[in-house]
Amino acid sequence: MVFKRLMQAMGVGGPSVETVLANPNCRPGGQLEGRIQVVGGDHPVDVSYVALGLVTRVEVESDDSEYDTTQEFGRAQVTGAFRLDPGQRYEVPFRFQVPWETPLTDLYGQHLHGMTMGLRTELEVARAVDKGDLDAVAVHPLPAQERLLEALLRLGFRFARADVERGHIYGLRQSLPFYQEIEFHPAPQYARAMNQLELTFVTDPHQMHVVLELDKRGGLFTEGHDAFGRFTVDHATADRTDWTAQLDGWLRQSLSRRGLFF
Repeated sequence: MVFKRLMQAMGVGGPSVETVLANPNCRPGGQLEGRIQVVGGDHPVDVSYVALGLVTRVEVESDDSEYDTTQEFGRAQVTGAFRLDPGQRYEVPFRFQVPWETPLTDLYGQHLHGMTMGLRTELEVARAVDKGDLDAVAVHPLPAQERLLEALLRLGFRFARADVERGHIYGLRQSLPFYQEIEFHPAPQYARAMNQLELTFVTDPHQMHVVLELDKRGGLFTEGHDAFGRFTVDHATADRTDWTAQLDGWLRQSLSRRGLFF
């Protein structure tokens, strides 16, 4: 599958850039491959560099307000400086490393509502930087992540939406300045006791930390509370556990501990 975008850089008559992804689909820790072709405009220019950046939308909480911003969290310089004559074609292949903590955008062939992810090509000429639009990238779950997601689906949970929030999860080591929350509608057997379930993966080459946040419903004499579960899964051994039973046990224990039976 080939994805193309033509970007006009540096104004009318300047060089143009065409970025071609061999495949826009990837997984955390994997690679995106393709090529970049820079075509000279009406006059010669000295290009300082061509770079790629992986970008997503991040929700930021500041004082009493919330806003969304675009955050670059992976970057690679594809070329150094070179001279580009009028009409000249300069082409370079690339391999872009996708960070292990990259948020997921697609689950089982469907785009996850709320997620934006793309690769952006950046060109600098005469100290003027042109940042193009995003070439959409689809990030699919790793096998170990799929095990957990499949278990929730078997229990009857349904995908709702996802977002990326700036900040760090207490007690976990993160390489990126944000984390993703994947929200689920509750399964029927838990619906009387909870509003939603939020899932976060913090992944590295060997394992992933899984954080579950359970938004409990309040009762006649009780307030609603959030409950948290946290555990670590090795990529190599994730398929040796019955995650459906494990998650069901944790959910029932957490809900019953607060007197919220279902």
